[in-house]
Amino acid sequence: MAANPLLFQPISFRSVTARNRIAVSPMCQYSAEDGLGGDWHVQHLGARAMGGAGIVCVEATAVEAIGRITPGCLGAYAPKHLPLLKRLAEIIAYGGAVPAIQIGHAGRKASSNLPWKGGAPISPADGGWVPVGPSPIPFTAGAVDPTPLTPADIAALAGKFAASAKMALEAGFKIVEIHGAHGYLLHSFLSPISNRRNDQYGGDLRGRARFLMETIDAVRAVWPAELPLFVRLSCVDYLEGGLTIEDTVEIGRMLKARGDVDLIDCSSGGVAAEAKVPSLHPGYQVPFADAIRHGAGIPTGAVGLITQPTHAEEILGNKRADMIFLARVLLADPAWPIRAALALGATPPLPNQYLRASFG
Repeated sequence: MAANPLLFQPISFRSVTARNRIAVSPMCQYSAEDGLGGDWHVQHLGARAMGGAGIVCVEATAVEAIGRITPGCLGAYAPKHLPLLKRLAEIIAYGGAVPAIQIGHAGRKASSNLPWKGGAPISPADGGWVPVGPSPIPFTAGAVDPTPLTPADIAALAGKFAASAKMALEAGFKIVEIHGAHGYLLHSFLSPISNRRNDQYGGDLRGRARFLMETIDAVRAVWPAELPLFVRLSCVDYLEGGLTIEDTVEIGRMLKARGDVDLIDCSSGGVAAEAKVPSLHPGYQVPFADAIRHGAGIPTGAVGLITQPTHAEEILGNKRADMIFLARVLLADPAWPIRAALALGATPPLPNQYLRASFG
């Protein structure tokens, strides 16, 4: 292996430098109450920071109460949320990682039950709430039709994204990621599957991207110029008539031209319950990161069934992405970065307290 593998070389975005190119993807834990998390979130994120990742991203954190996917989702919309967010940023930084947070709004996929309780929509009569979206098209049969957002509603929501970003800054986070993927609110505007509007927020790709761009404007107005801003996108919808990789490369070009987004975190799918990934295999989403990186000239993060250190190194070595975002493999093994460093011949990002440990 190379004496200095790319996976373990530092990487900088604006004034922020991560110790390596491994990022912990935002992974919902569905363990909050009224938007407020607790010890579960602290230990979950702290363990992955101590395990050696370069960036640790807090799960999708709602910008308003009805923007939660489930009643168990984190929030950054009330003063009571700030102390826990500060604690999360502190424990991540204490572990040597860059603290990041993903802010988002579930849109028409909101008011769902916890995954281990089936994940079905919760009706307002049963304690749920009415979701919102670009058009009155529910995500699944039996769900409440989402209330279409007016232009005034859209402007107000962009302001709520900004307010959550401001709270993240006060909490000590160094990276904010705007969630524009997986069928949630911003993605539902981007996709022609869910956006049937005929005003300035619908129609062609530029119109459908307007809400995302206005949200970025609002966030950048409060997020310091010296700190990085990431955006997660679903690069394809896996449905005829939906978003294609060509569309998303064009969105990447829009973001590149703006100059205020530092990385696109490249995921896929989620806009419709019937959409199916054609082939689930290791690195199945890497071609999207590759296409956007080269087609739009903007840094990308690759994610999706990347489990082997040599595979992660190959992606970086062949310039198919700039960062490796890991999720499920880090749920199973928070110390994956340490093991990967040993496998690749790099110095492991091992806390002094764990120097006696054996990572075979």
